[in-house]
This record gives sequence, structure tokens and C-alpha cells, in this order.
Amino acid sequence: QEPAFDKLTVGNPTPMRGEFFTSFWGNSTSDLDVRDLLHGYNLVFWDSEEGLFREDPSVVSGIVAVESDEGDRSFTLILQDDLKYSDGTAINAWDYAFSFLFSISPEVSEIGGTPRRMEQFQGYDEYVAGTAKTLSGIRVTSNNTIVITIRHEYLPFFYEMGLLSCNPYPISVIAPGVTVRDDGDGIYLANADETVQEPVYTAELLKKTILDPENGYLSHPSVVSGPYTLTSWDGETAEFAINPYYKGNQNGEKPTIQTLYYTQSSNETQIEDLVAGKFDLLNKVARQDNIMDGVSRINDENISFTTYPRIGLSYISFACERNTVSSEAVRQAIAWCLNREQLVEDYTGNYGLLVDGYYGIGQWMYGLVMGTTAPPIDPPENENDRAAMEEYNEAMAAFQELTLDNLTSYTVDTEKAAELLDQDGWTINDEGLREKDGVVLDLKMIYPAGNNISEYLDKNFLSNLEQVGIRLTVEEVPMNELLSRWYQQEERDEDMIYLASNFDLIFDPSAYFSADGTWAYTSLADDILYAEAVAMRSTEPGDVLTYVQHWVAFQERFNQILPMIPIYSNIYFDFYTRYLQNYNIDQNATWGEAIVPAFLSDVVEEPEEAEGEMVAD
Repeated sequence: QEPAFDKLTVGNPTPMRGEFFTSFWGNSTSDLDVRDLLHGYNLVFWDSEEGLFREDPSVVSGIVAVESDEGDRSFTLILQDDLKYSDGTAINAWDYAFSFLFSISPEVSEIGGTPRRMEQFQGYDEYVAGTAKTLSGIRVTSNNTIVITIRHEYLPFFYEMGLLSCNPYPISVIAPGVTVRDDGDGIYLANADETVQEPVYTAELLKKTILDPENGYLSHPSVVSGPYTLTSWDGETAEFAINPYYKGNQNGEKPTIQTLYYTQSSNETQIEDLVAGKFDLLNKVARQDNIMDGVSRINDENISFTTYPRIGLSYISFACERNTVSSEAVRQAIAWCLNREQLVEDYTGNYGLLVDGYYGIGQWMYGLVMGTTAPPIDPPENENDRAAMEEYNEAMAAFQELTLDNLTSYTVDTEKAAELLDQDGWTINDEGLREKDGVVLDLKMIYPAGNNISEYLDKNFLSNLEQVGIRLTVEEVPMNELLSRWYQQEERDEDMIYLASNFDLIFDPSAYFSADGTWAYTSLADDILYAEAVAMRSTEPGDVLTYVQHWVAFQERFNQILPMIPIYSNIYFDFYTRYLQNYNIDQNATWGEAIVPAFLSDVVEEPEEAEGEMVAD
């Protein structure tokens, strides 16, 4: 049945950067939405009901896991034979092999990207070091069969099946003239034409095929595997059309809305624009005034809303490579000067919660610790089995002992801040500013343009800093420029960055640490924090209690050393036309996923219960 309407315009307050290929050049939340529209057929998917990764049945017809004597674990995946790109060409095991090889290639780094670290794969270290020709941990044994081996040193891994995550990418577009081979020892890249002596796969080739501003695959991916194709991108608005060769997601669902438009919405006018028909869907509305405005119009306008807790947070990140904020005492002192409670109340109202660590209120770990999610253990069938009941009660008691009460909740305490600075050797100079060894605490912070957070910082932060001898200049910066500095793609002269991030389904902070224990983006080196991140990921799959215990320990260390000042996590609201049906954003990671089973209809299905539930103080 044809849908009643054929187009939908989506708005989000965060602008796109045009990084629609991978996260290697940045990971803006709006670009992530686009990637979910364009790139599909991942080998695995997140089963939210079970809380684990599974093979995608639309992609994988069978999977077998075998463990070697050394403890390495090999997964043999048999692929479906009806997978196609948007141009009709077949997708097979060689496409996934290319994606793995591209993702770890040093050529990506040479053109400004950050390759994936895949230490989990057998032979990875030797391959990236250049001492091995092949990536031995991945084999292609037939066009539809790929074998992936996880080395025993990386096991156990809590999200084990998530290590197999991979989308297919077209080698003919990204690396023309290159092919993937497997001579029996693992996969490797080679020239398609064996008579050509010089390697075709070079940084120069990728710079042309990926980074070209007009046709590069980063901003204009032409051949894709997801539910939609990109038909235009002008730097502000992206347009999409249904991919006719898309066979469906893990549930067999295909899109029906023929054309999508995606662009930035203004925080100042977004609700008015929705009511006026400029937008059909507003994603991730977070500001209190907009939420209240939107909710107040539900009965009078043809709009609905859905709420969902954020799996991320807002924070102020420190550039710890700078001498001004490299000291833990300085970072703590700054935190004691921020009136986080008032800022959260003013900015998010009833829709945000103060957080004291690196977490979001939508994360399942947070729910378990706070007691809003039941522990994943069932009582014994036989209540008279004393041994079983004792074991059950002990397990329940262990879950009930989980707490975030040991985290310091930084409130305004300028005396505490001054004391920390005094103890760390920072004295007041002639200008009334703190100084130590020639370093003056005359700081700079940047925040995203269009975000009105500055007015809240003025009254909740700057004057308190002045009282203890710290001057902070706050500067508005375009989001693209801010993210470039956050990702350290250019030299930073700011000491702090106000930002917000959402987490991946695989919560593995260790992936963002270098070998010496330095956390990327913050440039803070801490062996204890890194060790807790590794302990978290190294938990046996299914051992939820141990994983969350390490998660709590990670939060406690983070809360002490403060690479960032956590501020709030919040409830997101998506407002949309009531003609948009089956849009279950609360059951999906992005609107790009949620839009696939959704449809437009002039027969409005009234929900039995309210779609959104308000959050009290």
C-alpha cells in the first residue's frame, strides 16, 4: 500500500558536518543519524530487549564459533546471497573484508582521519606495524563466507559479538583499481591489475575519493547499503531517497517514506517552524522553553511527541595538554566554582538531571545502579531450595550495594576552590589572577554557536571563578570548528570546551585511550582510569554485576581526576506531525533507525496512552 504522503522534513539543533561515511573524521550526532540512513547490513545488531549484540539475520544466514587450544575464538559467518548496494551490485564477503582493511589502514591517518584500533583481531599488531603482509585474523574462504578470529589476549570481552561489527563499503568507489585477496594466510589489499608495479592504494588515492569536497565519499557517498541514498548535500540540508535494493533491517522492515530532508533547526523558532509545516519532525529537543512550548500545543495543533532518556551528557572538557589545566587541583577548583545545579535548572528545567560522572541517564548501567532497572537474575523456581535461595539473595544484595554515592557532587564552594589552588602553589599576581611558574590562569572556553549556554555560564560560573583568581573568557565558535578542535584536528589555544556527547551502544572507553593511558580529546594520562576501562571491557559476557562494578569504579576515578566537568543528562523530546505513524524513537538509537518502519498516513492512529511521560524534579 502506497503511503499517504511521500516526504518528511527533519530538523535537529545540531548542524551536520558532512561526515557521512565513518566516524574517522568526527562523530557529530547529526552525522551519525545520516550514517544510519546510508550504511546498512552490519554483521551484528543491538538487541535492546536482550541487552546484547546478535548476528543480523538479514545479513548472516549462519554463524559458528570455535575456540583454539590457545583460547583464540574464531567466528565463521555465512552471508546471505541477496545483499546489494544501491547501484545493484552484489555485496559479499570481500566487501566486508575491504571495510576491515580500510578501517585500520595507516593511509586514513595520513589524510587526517583516525583509523579504528582493532587489537582484538589476530595479526592486527603485525599488520599495522608493517611486519606482516596479511591480516591473519580475518579470512575470506568463499564469496559468502568470512572467518573472524579474536585473539585470546583480548578475551573475555563483555560485548563480544559487538567486536564483529562491520558495514560493507564499495571498494570500486573508495579504492578503484584495488582488490582484496586471501592466499590462505589472511586478507590484504593488492592492485587489481597485477601488471601495475606501484601500489594503487595510497593516501593520495583516498584523499581524492574520500575528501574531495564535491564528490568525495565522506560527504557525498554515492553507492551505499542502507535504507536510503543521498541525493543532495549543500552544506546545510541533505536530501535522501529510498534505496530500491535495500532488502530490509533485522526485522525485515523497509522504508516507505519516499523522500527525506534533514537540516538544522533553530533553537529560537523550531516549535513555531514545526507548527507552520517547515518541519515534520524535530529530533532531540532539549531546551526547557522549547519543550514546554511544544507540549502546550499538543491539544491544539496536529503534533505529537515522544520522550526518551539520553545515553550521553553535557560537560565541560579540559584540554589537559595545556599547562593551565594540567593539574588535578586546578580542574577540581574550577569545578567547585560552577553552580551546576542552577545551570541545570535554568537550562533544562524539569527535563534534566545533574550527573557526577561520565554517564547518561539512558544507559542501562545507570538504571541498574539507581534501582530503576531490575537486576537480570530470576528467583529460583523452587522457593524451598535453600541453597538456590541463598545464592539468589546474595546476588540481589550485591546488585543493591551498587551505588554512585561515593562520587563528589561538585557544588559552589569558592573557599574550597581557593584552598586547592593555594595548596597547589598558585599565588595571586598583580592582576589579581592565579599564577604558578609563569603560567597564569587566564583561561579561554569555547562553546557551540547557536547555543545559549553562555548566558547561564555568565551568572553561574564566571563571577565565582573571579573570586578565586581565575579569569575565563567564553567564546562562541561554529560547531564544525569546535569539533575540529575537540578532535584535535588542529592546534588548540582554548583550555576548556563546552560540549555534549552521546555514547555508543558498546560502552568501552578504553578504545579512546592510547597505549600510555592517555585519553584522547582530553589528553589526560591516568593509568588507574585506563585500567578500570580495560577491566570493564574484559568482563565475561553475561556477567552484568562485575561489569557494572567496574563501571562504578571508572566513574569514581573519573569524578576525582576530572578530565571533564560533568553537568547534566536529560530527557530528549521528539516532536512531530501526528501523521507520522509507528515512529518509535525510544526503541532505537537514532531517528535514522526509527524512520525505517515509520510511515505517513492521513488516518491518525490515536495512542491508548500518552506517548510521553513528564519527568519531575
